[in-house]
Amino acid sequence: MSTQEYIDSGILELYVYGSLSEEETSEVQEMIAKHPEVKKEVEAIEEAVIRLSGSVSPYLPAVNYQRIKKNIFNKKTKVKTLRKTSWAAYAGWAATLLLLIASAVFYQQYQSSKETLQVVTTEKVALQEDNNQLENQQEAYAANLRIIRDKNTKVVPLEGQKNYSEAYAQAYYNKESKEVIIDAQGLPEPPEGMVYQVWSLRLDPLTPTSVGLLEAFETNDSKLFRVAEAPSAEAFGITLEPAGGSKTPTMDKLYTLGKV
Repeated sequence: MSTQEYIDSGILELYVYGSLSEEETSEVQEMIAKHPEVKKEVEAIEEAVIRLSGSVSPYLPAVNYQRIKKNIFNKKTKVKTLRKTSWAAYAGWAATLLLLIASAVFYQQYQSSKETLQVVTTEKVALQEDNNQLENQQEAYAANLRIIRDKNTKVVPLEGQKNYSEAYAQAYYNKESKEVIIDAQGLPEPPEGMVYQVWSLRLDPLTPTSVGLLEAFETNDSKLFRVAEAPSAEAFGITLEPAGGSKTPTMDKLYTLGKV
């Protein structure tokens, strides 16, 4: 909140009227000490309140004073009530009531300003988080694209197996860096509590090594997953396993398989 917004919020009027809590009063005093324009505004408000109080206070001219004195010491003369004093008293009460109403209005506006500022701050944080997430996704996409386009990267088709003949996937395997990217666009969404697991295979003897899980499958729109490096891969397979993965592949849940 800028200094001018702070002044316009109405909290300074509440400070002058003494309607703030101790914490809010301390906050205003700190602002007065730090910002000359805030101090100047407080002084202007105080001066206005003093002028308003003076304008509604009973006024007693010298002539009236002498007249009242004469009436007091002259027993033959009855003291009369001055209408002006009565009117001034009512005006003083009215002015006090107006000040209380103004205080309530200014306080409500101040609270509304604070709530608006909190909403704006929350939205700004959420927007920053979304922006950071988008930047991370762009960086991951750029890294994947670099591997896919590398001249040393080989495309390994992973064909559907037995009961999963309609499933298909591709492995992008860089023979120099041993980096692996799985394109799982042809795999169905895994059931709840299950996850796809990628295996690097050596064929003689058959030795499977897990290189990663295709987690967050539902939210990955590109269906490109970068898994761990595979130093000695001769083939790749993808199985469906319980959440968290398995130590060895479940062969009757082998969805796709392909040789490098």
